[in-house]
Amino acid sequence: MINHQAVTVDEFTDTELVTRSLAGDREAFSRIVNRYQVLICSLAYSRIGHLGQSEDVAQETFITAWKRLRLLREPAKLRAWLCGIVNHRIHKALRREGREPVCLAESLELVDQVPAADALPSDQTISREEEAILWRALERVPELYRAPLVLFYREHESVAAVAAQLDLTEDAVKQRLSRGRKLLQEEVQSFVESTLRRTAPGRAFSSSVVAALPAMQLAGAGVGMAGKGALATKGFLGVCFVVLAPFLGIILGVISQWFVIRATTPAGRERRWRTFELVAVWACVIGLAGGGETAVRALGHHWEWSDRTFFYALAGFWWLYTAGLVAWFMAMAGRDWAASQQREAAGEVARLGVLEIVVLAVGLHLSIFLWVIALALKMGDVTTAVIVAVLAASLAGWLIFKLRGQYGAAAGRTSGLHYALCALLILGVLNLRLDVWLAGRYQTSLAGIRQLLPLWLVPVLSLALVAWVVALIAFHHRGKGRG
Repeated sequence: MINHQAVTVDEFTDTELVTRSLAGDREAFSRIVNRYQVLICSLAYSRIGHLGQSEDVAQETFITAWKRLRLLREPAKLRAWLCGIVNHRIHKALRREGREPVCLAESLELVDQVPAADALPSDQTISREEEAILWRALERVPELYRAPLVLFYREHESVAAVAAQLDLTEDAVKQRLSRGRKLLQEEVQSFVESTLRRTAPGRAFSSSVVAALPAMQLAGAGVGMAGKGALATKGFLGVCFVVLAPFLGIILGVISQWFVIRATTPAGRERRWRTFELVAVWACVIGLAGGGETAVRALGHHWEWSDRTFFYALAGFWWLYTAGLVAWFMAMAGRDWAASQQREAAGEVARLGVLEIVVLAVGLHLSIFLWVIALALKMGDVTTAVIVAVLAASLAGWLIFKLRGQYGAAAGRTSGLHYALCALLILGVLNLRLDVWLAGRYQTSLAGIRQLLPLWLVPVLSLALVAWVVALIAFHHRGKGRG
């Protein structure tokens, strides 16, 4: 039997409250509702635009959480789990209605003609006229800024509380609040602030949730709790993989290329030079990527860029970085191609054995694709991660099969075609999934992300990159013809 002690909400961690709730303690679950009701109600309202329906969705969220609490593998991530549930309920509600959120906000001229709705379960209610004015003001603000605004005034104007609830830095919250306030019409700003304070859910909401909770199914409780340690270990290993995978891929790529250099280049000065060049190239690749993105972020923070400006600047940097990298690698490949042809003409052909081909193919594919797989897993997109892994393994097998028995120029042509297929696969993944990943990362909808990163931007940059590669190839062949 659980001993109920007179403690404050903050003296229990999420893990402790989940454990008590799993044992059937409704008071513990009431504390969970009290802790996260403002967040969940605010997220629902910022998407739906109707106070009554948003609180209905929030109540459904907590009831669903009570029923499915045993499915929560990591209790410490309760907040993110609840956010996932409410986002699903919001999407379901909007799809059921077949409309966008703003359609709920009636024009002010029609408000007096609509019968009064039932009272909200909030401690204080507002009139239909006030609610219409409130949403008409807020709907002009993109969702990325609207959710922090709603939370800010419902959390007693605490930037720290909003940052903790949305898993953002305080600087990011301040920037979004500043941008959101600028987008609000000045004549209604004071009204919005006071009304949001009055509509924050209180004791009446949590009481109504607890009263509506069905009985907890206690069967199998021991099994559910016994697996917590293994799940926690799995979670820790998963985090380590996501963080270290890109670096691991680069290291394995360097090792595989060095293995091939050792097998195909005579010992001496040339081998030492090619080994040094290999390490220097990858050091520059890592340094330019990390340093460039850090510089863009620093500039954005210094000049107080809006989120949209920052997204454009970051996309521009990565395009220029990739274009420069492609030009550099193509120049090196052209040089190696010419050297290979000279050696082949002189009868000095270096042949790779099966072992060298396997090591090269596996290492290069890990360096090319492991960062994409890790990024997909970081964003919770397991399906895409698995698909990319399967396609990468298939391409590696195809390369191993094709390179067997090939050498010199023929092997170079096969490798060039293979790298083109790898690049097209990565571009395809980014075009199809980047906006979804960003929406999950910033806890907003696809529509909210596309206000910052337009739907056309990534495809246009991808086509520009393909055009750049074609131009480099044409320039190379033109120069070769003149030579």
